[in-house]
Amino acid sequence: MSDLFDEYPMLIFALESLLALFLLVFIVVWTSSGKKKALRARSAERSQQQKPQ
Repeated sequence: MSDLFDEYPMLIFALESLLALFLLVFIVVWTSSGKKKALRARSAERSQQQKPQ
């Protein structure tokens, strides 16, 4: 494995940048899904509060 990195030293930077990109996409998707769940919970609470009246 170290021979591969010796032969292609930019491979480390490419792997690191791919990992950073994956991490960025994961964080964005995870946080946006949390906002959607919170909006659904709020809308469900509002609809339940409006029905008894």
